[in-house]
Amino acid sequence: MTDVAVLTAESLSLSFRNGLRLFSRGQTTVLHDISFSIARGETFGVVGGNGAGKSTLLRVLAGIYQPTRGRLSHCASSISLLNLQLGFDDNLDARDNIILSGMLMGMSRKRMRELTGEILDYAELHDAASQPVRNYSTGMRARLGFAISKYSRPDVILLDEVLSVGDGHFREKAEATMREMMHGNQTVVFVSHDSNRIREMCDRVCWLKDGRVQMLGPANEVMDAYDEFILRK
Repeated sequence: MTDVAVLTAESLSLSFRNGLRLFSRGQTTVLHDISFSIARGETFGVVGGNGAGKSTLLRVLAGIYQPTRGRLSHCASSISLLNLQLGFDDNLDARDNIILSGMLMGMSRKRMRELTGEILDYAELHDAASQPVRNYSTGMRARLGFAISKYSRPDVILLDEVLSVGDGHFREKAEATMREMMHGNQTVVFVSHDSNRIREMCDRVCWLKDGRVQMLGPANEVMDAYDEFILRK
């Protein structure tokens, strides 16, 4: 890990308009004045209960949502969000989704074609490679998405609970790959409910509660406070 910041959030807030009426003025704020910086090569954890704003924050970091207030800056050439509900065209098969996803991360069509066999091998999906992705289970989608990110190597990878699905064998393989990423100066932002995994893999952790930063600091310190909070609930 270096001291160079690859992602910096300055007082980020995000609000959504209530309802679908054109002239509706009511808003719900889901992220409130969030600030942090993530160093190149850092593994940065995000924890919090359901509805805390974790997935929404990752979408802001990925550029899917634009903050209502504040500023997000980065010096990454590619940022990839791996989320089980995002990223694939359900009508395409695995091979076409591999090429499309890689091109969206800045890879050439030719290079993604060359990598397709290795990606399918890693994801253990050769037998289902010609099926539309809409037929895939949650675990199969997670395997495919993780494999694409492994081989396309974006500057920053945002992982939203993807290691919580699938069989134990693939989870172990994915965790080993994450350790390789960490040692290879890959920047990772990692959302998980698994306290032990966060402690083991993350350098620092941001605890979100009701869309606000409750605590930010070294992984063990934040997770000690977070686990105690969960036990008291």
